[in-house]
Parts: sequence; structure tokens; C-alpha cells
Amino acid sequence: MNRTDRPASLPRPTHAVFPPSSFSIETGLFRTEHDSARCVFGPVHYEPRYAYPLVVWLHGADSDERELMRIMPAVSLRNYVAVAPRGFVAPKTDSDAARYCWPQSPDYIQAAAERVFDAVEAVRQRFAIHPQRVFLAGFDCGGTMAFRLAMDYPRRFAGVLSIGGAFPRLYNPLRQLTDSRHLPLFLAIGRDDPRYSPEQACDDLRLFHTAGMSITLRQYPCGHELTPQTLRDVDRWIIEQIAPTSEPAGK
Repeated sequence: MNRTDRPASLPRPTHAVFPPSSFSIETGLFRTEHDSARCVFGPVHYEPRYAYPLVVWLHGADSDERELMRIMPAVSLRNYVAVAPRGFVAPKTDSDAARYCWPQSPDYIQAAAERVFDAVEAVRQRFAIHPQRVFLAGFDCGGTMAFRLAMDYPRRFAGVLSIGGAFPRLYNPLRQLTDSRHLPLFLAIGRDDPRYSPEQACDDLRLFHTAGMSITLRQYPCGHELTPQTLRDVDRWIIEQIAPTSEPAGK
């Protein structure tokens, strides 16, 4: 089912940032849209007659939308269209560099939902997207926000994936529980993660089971990081959710 040749290790973010005029969905380049604060990825050998799954990626803390440039080569260069909206400016530190995150407060949650749905609509106008195959994923606080938005809008997504991001507890995240029970969940944790420990993940797992929700939990021999193995499993898990009725583009 997978159509990509994966790299042996997770690449550094060395992809060029192309201006809009040079963006090409046929060659799988990335495009940063500064006016709308998001990064868009078009799959290699894009085929407009095929309805692609869409991955909406929410970056981790102290990162930005360009994190998408690191993850998609390790997930798949062919299987998906992907888009990453930028988070919100984090409190200033001694560093001059802008820092972005996904705070868990009502105003930020609502604003995050608007950014996600605006991003989905923008790529749907440019690419052939399967409307029932929109997957929300994220790392760290982006994974927590992915959980939050998927629980708030369970009918809008085909699945949610969190890597190193805890399930949110404030502001009643399970108020849409009846619909949320039908939403597939993927949670990846690091065995030595100091920010989201396996013990915390077990607490979340008990909550999911009590709520009657379906979840795939994977633990990796790493800390708080994105690893090639984790991202390969992200690809496999998404493919499992859309198989056996789907076929890769070009087949």
C-alpha cells in the first residue's frame, strides 16, 4: 500500500523554502505561505484524479509550520497531501527567535480550530482531497491540541495521532463522547520521555478505555523526539485506517 522510499534516518530541515511561483505539486515540494502562516506539501507525482488523504500537522513547542518539512519525507513522499498551520506566539525568552506553541485555553482552542479548518479548506481548493480521510496529527503540545480538536469535532476527522502529546484534561474534552468513540486514536510515547512519561500515558490509556474509545498505543526507545520509526508507523497506521477499500495513487 505504501508508495514511498523512506530515508534511513530523520532528515534535518534542509528543504528549501520555495516562493509561491516555484511551488510544484507534481514534484512534492514544500511551500510556506507567510500571509496565512502555514506550510503545504504536495505529494511526488501528484495525480489529480486520485482523492488523497490529508494530514494536518500541528508542530511541537518552540517550533513552527516548517516542522512539516522534517516529518513528511519520513512519513511518505507519495501517499498524502499535508498542511501545517502555525501555532501561537509563546511567551518571550532570552532568545530573539520567534517561538510558537498551542496553548490549552478556550480562546486559543477556538483560534486553533479556525486555523486548522482554514488550512483544510485552502488545500482542498488546490488538491484532490478525500473528504472522509482527513487525519489530524501533532507532536508535543501539537499532539495535545490534535486530541483536543478531534474530540471537539469528531465527525470532521478520520483519525487523530499524537506523538509525545498528552490528552487534555481541562474544559471537558469528552463532551462529544458518543461521536468520539468512533474516532480511531494513535498515541506514540518515548520510553525515556521526561515531558510525557509512560506513567502519564498509562493514565491516559485508562481514561480512553473507561470512555470506550479505540486507541493504538506505541512505545519507542527514545526521549521526547520525532524518530524515523515513529513516523513510519504513522504512515502504516493511517494506511490501516483507509484500507482495504483504498488503493495508492497511480495503482
